[in-house]
Formats: sequence, C-alpha cells, structure tokens
Amino acid sequence: MSHEPIINEAMPLAERMRPRDFKEFIGQEEVVGENTLLRKSIENDTLQSVILWGPPGCGKTTLAKIIANKTKSYFQDFLPVAQGVADVREIVELAKKRYRFNSQKTILFVDEIHRFNKGQQDVFLPYVEDGSIILVGATTENPSFDIITPLQSRSIVVPLKPLDGLAMAKIIRNALKDKERGLGKYNVAIKEAALKNLVIFADGDARNALNLLEFIVTNYGTLSKEKLIIDNELLKTSLPKQIIRYDKKGDAHYDIISAFIKSMRDSSPDAAIYWLARMLAAGEDIRFIARRMIIFACEDIDHMDENAIVVANNVAQAVEYVGLPEARIILAHGVTYLASAKKDNASYMAVETALKDVEGFGNLPVPLHLRNAVTKLMKNLGYNKGYQYPHEYEGHITNQGEKDLPEKLRGKKYFKPREKI
Repeated sequence: MSHEPIINEAMPLAERMRPRDFKEFIGQEEVVGENTLLRKSIENDTLQSVILWGPPGCGKTTLAKIIANKTKSYFQDFLPVAQGVADVREIVELAKKRYRFNSQKTILFVDEIHRFNKGQQDVFLPYVEDGSIILVGATTENPSFDIITPLQSRSIVVPLKPLDGLAMAKIIRNALKDKERGLGKYNVAIKEAALKNLVIFADGDARNALNLLEFIVTNYGTLSKEKLIIDNELLKTSLPKQIIRYDKKGDAHYDIISAFIKSMRDSSPDAAIYWLARMLAAGEDIRFIARRMIIFACEDIDHMDENAIVVANNVAQAVEYVGLPEARIILAHGVTYLASAKKDNASYMAVETALKDVEGFGNLPVPLHLRNAVTKLMKNLGYNKGYQYPHEYEGHITNQGEKDLPEKLRGKKYFKPREKI
C-alpha cells in the first residue's frame, strides 16, 4: 500500500521535498542508518510500538511516512487535534477485522500524541498490549513528562536530534537542484555565507529552512536566464525575527535553567550570562530567574561570603521594581557576581544530611539541658539543668555544643566547610 503523495506545485516546498525512503532521509543516521535496529525492524516489517521524540522539523512525520511505504501493514493516520477516543475504538475494531480476515497488522500513527491528556492516553494501552495495533507516536514534548508510564513501557522511545548544520545545508542544496520536486527550474544560487546564516536561522528545523527558501525564490526568482543570487543582503531582508525555541512548561525550560545554574556553579560567568540571555530572549519570567539566583546564593556560595544572599535578594527586589527591559542589566550584575564568587555547598549538604537522619532516626528526644523549663514539674524533671549560658563565659562560648545533638547522634558532623571558620 503506497502512501507517497502526488506531487503538485500547490504543495509547500517542504512537503514536496519530504524524503520518500531512507536514501533521502538526511540527518538521523544514528537512529535509522544502515544496520540500525530500528531500520532493520522497519525493513523486515517487525516494527514494535515506538514513540518518536524530537523537535519540530527533525523528521518524525517523515519517518512515519517511510514506515508506511516500507511496511505491509495497514497504515492509519490519527490526529488528536481532530479526532478523539471514540475514533480510536472504531479504528481498533477495523484493525481487528483486518487482521482476522486478511492477516494484516495495523500501524496507527498518532502525530502530536502529547495532545492527548494522560487520561485519554489510557485508551491505547489494551490495544497496544494485545497487539491489535502497532502504535507510532510522534511528540515534541519529553515523554517522561507528557506520555503515561505504562505506554512508555510498552513502546520504544526513539529520540531524534535537531538536524545539524551539514544535514541542513545538504537539504537546502538538494531543494535548489531538484527540478521535479524542488526549485531546480529556477535559475538560483546561494552564497556560502548566506547558506550558513539560513542554516543558523532554521535552528535544526528543515521545514523552517525550506519555507523561507521557497519564499525567497518564488518572490525574487524568475524562470529566465537571469540568475538569482541569494546573498546575506537578500537573506536579511527576507528573514523574520527568529523565534527562540523555549517551552516554559517543557524540556527547554528545565534544560536551560539547569545550564544556567550549573554554569554559575562552575564559576563560568560567560556561560551563565549566555543562558540568562537565552531565557530573556524567550520571555522567561524574570521573577523565576531571580528566585533561582537567591536559592543558588545559599546553596552554592561559600558561607563566609556574607554578600551573596544580599546581592541575590537585592537583585530580586530591584527586578520587581524596575521591570524589563532594564531588569536584564540588574540580573546580569547578580549573575556575574554569583558566578565569580567562591563556591562551597557545605550549608546545603549539612541540612540534606540532617534531614536524612531525621527520617532515619525519627523523633529523637531533645537533650534535657536544652529543654525549656517553664513549670516547676519541668524543672524537677531536669529540664534546662546544667545549661551553660554562653554570654556568661569568656569569649561567649562554651564546650557544651557537642552535647546539643540527641544522644544517638553525638559526634555527628553535618557542617563540613572546605575551610574552617
């Protein structure tokens, strides 16, 4: 059963140039190159349920269409934005009849499977489990967060990476050369510098690159002998403002804030400033960034640095007061300070270790000398007995601190600064 589309000029270039087989499928060789398990399972028609996970324009739908052309199974498209749970059940009933009467399996391709909420995703489970359908799901969202665990365990999660510069350049050149499906009928050439910038703009999204290329060629190019040269000047006049890929509830949000924190921890102000800029460009909440800086100031900065928490807190207050765009300067000031400050996580580790002991030992009794004797009975029971009031001693310090822990924990060291106070 062929699923190759009939090519016509009304189709967008990205659709016309969509790879039809593995030879044309560029940029995901680690996943579907020769002798990879996934490719073998597709070519041998032994595919199991898979979830294709990757950013826009990396080839998820294309790979699904290649599967459709390679397999003997019946291939059924499904769009959560247009279809619902009732449609799934109807598809499954037809799949069962197809297998019963024709011994033909059914592959159900669910594009943007994350658009089904977790309750709705349950509908696939029994049918994937009993083999009524082979599920091929495509998602831009991290399956760990957006796909229910039972469905993950019954499928193979296949991560697809953004297309790299070499793959993107090859895709663009192929589109310019191809006279049947591409722009080869136009007299067009692209300069290397412009090609490089187009690749950067596309940000790993082949559809993005081809859409812009088609826009330029169909508006500026001609079928005459006069050659259109795409250079940086022409590209600049055609480029829309680049949209930074950043989902505040998804993977990019967590990955970039993680990179931001770890760069400050690594004492790399340059990297920290870059990740700050990425968040600002994408519209991240500046209060969220400031809150993370306050936490960092206490978790990772040496306890002897009395200014770190003050700087972080002042940054948070100033950001709230000033607002964007000037708040970016205040955040940058705080970031460079925190990234450059001496690091020590002794306070953080102290409380984490103590919490483990609280959980492990339960409610250990407070030593008698530390208890508050507010009644005569409490005094008779020894509450506060023997407590040494530090301010009555030379240097305002006593040696009773070693007895302030519960008896079972005497001698335990939680706070271990790298340099002694």
